[in-house]
Amino acid sequence: MEISATGRLEVRITVADVGKRVSVRRLNDPAPPGEKFTDTVGVLASWDDGVLLITRKSGETVRIPESSLVAGKVVPAAPARRRGPAASYPELARVAARAWRPVESERLGEWELRAASGFTRRANSVLPLGDPGLPLDEALTVVRGWYAERGLPAYVQTATGAEGTQELLCAELEKRGWTSEVTAELWTGALAPLADREEPAGVVLSRSADEAWLARYQRKGVSEVALKVLGWGSPRSSEAESGGGASVWFATVPGEGEGAPAAVGRCVVDGRWVGFAAVEVDPALRRRGLATTVMAALARRALDEGASAAWLQVEADNAAARALYAGLGFSAHHAYQHYREPGAAAPAGNRSP
Repeated sequence: MEISATGRLEVRITVADVGKRVSVRRLNDPAPPGEKFTDTVGVLASWDDGVLLITRKSGETVRIPESSLVAGKVVPAAPARRRGPAASYPELARVAARAWRPVESERLGEWELRAASGFTRRANSVLPLGDPGLPLDEALTVVRGWYAERGLPAYVQTATGAEGTQELLCAELEKRGWTSEVTAELWTGALAPLADREEPAGVVLSRSADEAWLARYQRKGVSEVALKVLGWGSPRSSEAESGGGASVWFATVPGEGEGAPAAVGRCVVDGRWVGFAAVEVDPALRRRGLATTVMAALARRALDEGASAAWLQVEADNAAARALYAGLGFSAHHAYQHYREPGAAAPAGNRSP
């Protein structure tokens, strides 16, 4: 923390530092034994009415009374990651959006409004990559009206924890009563180490999801709209083969007999990036390396198509998946959340981000 020449802690941040990365120390009240102070590092999202709002890298918002501060300073941006391919947040956000396309979308300035009859929050939320062209309150009124016309709650997808992410927008949404749901992270990793693993055996790759693939994936509900979002039978695949568009692949590890497959997965190749999604394994066959087998087979195909870097999305509370992906060389790039409009009920039975 910042210490003066006299050895005293000092608060060296002001309201003018809103939007910067800061480190603060505050008094705990009441203070547990041996825990008199708490340190917080993150983006100073606001400082109003004697309360600081700091957004941590994870997306967690911390409210700190100004009266409890004992020290504070502006700190440099987090050091560049040493693992995984270099990428900016806007680049990854656009690549991820193209891999999980909505059924319909509309532009509001530099915001994209996306809808797909409620199938996943990713395909039914605003992607705010810039200026909406209107004051925030007016933009949010347009957003709420657009989703209301489609019988959907309005969601805004925001990101935290990397250069160019949206800590300030998160703070503004929270001030207006929007509720954060289902925090997840986007992880990145080099593709070659995964593709170079032992030749996967017994994996069937296809441009479309057949009935067997869907039988394993059906836990999220497979409607006609869901199939469109997944890219099932998508013309984008044939476009990719001729040099344009994204390339969608589905992987299947057949099960025994005529039942559902042992494992499935999906990837989308888009330039230097490939995104993995929908990796699911029969619960009775987990911890046998099937998820890795599926991803390795898809990685080989993506490498053949010119990809060199990979990304995937994983929920913050999915410990098993996080351990798997870390073991494959992936690491977190940024966190993302979906903010639901005030007064709207959360969708029933679908926590998928």
